[in-house]
Amino acid sequence: MEQLLAFWPYVVTLLNVVLSVIATGHAVLSKRDTRAAIGWVGVVWLAPILGVLLYVWLGINRIERRARLLRADRPRLGLSTGVGECRATLPDEARTLAGLPLEPLVRLVRDVTRRPLLAGNRVTPLVNGDQAYPAMLEAIDAATKSVTLSTYIFAHDGAGQRFLDALRRAVCRQVEVRVLIDDVGARYSWRPMPRVLRKAGIPCAQFLRTMIPWRVQYSNLRNHRKILVVDGRIGFTGGINIHEQNCLEQHPRRPVQDLHFRATGPVVAQFQEAFADDWAFCTGELLQGDSWFSAVEPDGPVLARGIPDGPDDDFETLRLTLLGAIACARASILVVTPFFLPDASLIAALNVATLRGVQVDIVLPAENELKLVQWASTALLWQVLQRGCRVWLSPPPFDHTKLMLVDELWTLLGSANWDPRSLRLNFEFNVECYDRELATSLTDLAQTKIQRSQRLTMADVDRRGLPRRLRDGVARLFSPYL
Repeated sequence: MEQLLAFWPYVVTLLNVVLSVIATGHAVLSKRDTRAAIGWVGVVWLAPILGVLLYVWLGINRIERRARLLRADRPRLGLSTGVGECRATLPDEARTLAGLPLEPLVRLVRDVTRRPLLAGNRVTPLVNGDQAYPAMLEAIDAATKSVTLSTYIFAHDGAGQRFLDALRRAVCRQVEVRVLIDDVGARYSWRPMPRVLRKAGIPCAQFLRTMIPWRVQYSNLRNHRKILVVDGRIGFTGGINIHEQNCLEQHPRRPVQDLHFRATGPVVAQFQEAFADDWAFCTGELLQGDSWFSAVEPDGPVLARGIPDGPDDDFETLRLTLLGAIACARASILVVTPFFLPDASLIAALNVATLRGVQVDIVLPAENELKLVQWASTALLWQVLQRGCRVWLSPPPFDHTKLMLVDELWTLLGSANWDPRSLRLNFEFNVECYDRELATSLTDLAQTKIQRSQRLTMADVDRRGLPRRLRDGVARLFSPYL
């Protein structure tokens, strides 16, 4: 027995060396950031056993791994299902944009998303729920074949009731209806809507059921997409959830500004693809055929492409799109976002654009509904301010608008924010559009916001007291998870 006990230190040492070598190999092979790899290797070797346990607990990216595993055994539609009929009549995208400064961006997004840029679309901005909800409800009431609706929040309030009634009427007309609600977003109001919808005979699924007892603002792997498609021909997307607070004309207690878009033309099939993929993932039902995917005729001047993004097969498609758009900008970049926590590469890209002579404007809400995000964002704003980017703080009500404009020609709209949660952890859907008239109208809208906003300067950031700077700095440490 004494001889056996004498060998225990050697066994433990050998076990620590083996596990440390394995953990080191994993960090070296999987960490994209060299500094992160070096840091974890140091922790593994300088803290025997404990370092390995910490790496297993905190160092392995389980978000992407879990998302891929969750979808691995579920049906997944092929890319561009249902758009083949309308693609043959489209002009070649390279010929359409030949000679334009943004032509490289067309190729970049095509290769990243593996989706075509489609001509012949019309995209109409809808400001707040006051414009968006009536247009969406009118489309649902006119549906003859199908309605698909995906949303993060579907509140059980006046706005939610109007959508419930419209969907019920569609079902009574023998229209095929499918509703997908994120399981966390479904809990933003008492009496979650999925149960109410199913009771009304409306097929409804919840994305990634969770044991979380109540809404959690910082939860991972959520479906943050907002997509409505009617008869495979009319699509809506943007940043607006279904919630009474988006109807500013009704003076809600906590009003929220936002922007949504109505689209017609071939790109709507890509809206439907994104919904059908999520629906198949959640239910196993494949949505195929003319009821869901219609042969859509060209309807406008906009070149557009859907950009799904999520921690699975579409990992970092949006981040790469942002980097490409910033790199291609020649005159102006205008960003409107409620949550601004870009990583080092995006900050560097914005700064380089400014140093190249591009005017970069970033519009953020002066009062954010997520205080921790606002504190973390404030802690990093000096990194863009010091190189000449202009930051504007828009007054209340809280502005949930998500928009990016480049050279008054290229528009990016959709559900994603400029933060790690949207760019790495959640499922998002955005649309890129090439059209000068659309971009100009949206630039005018953003400039109206800027005229009402206060410009933030380096002096303002430096003027914060020590307690506030410490608070903001600590919050920034959590930015990869906000």
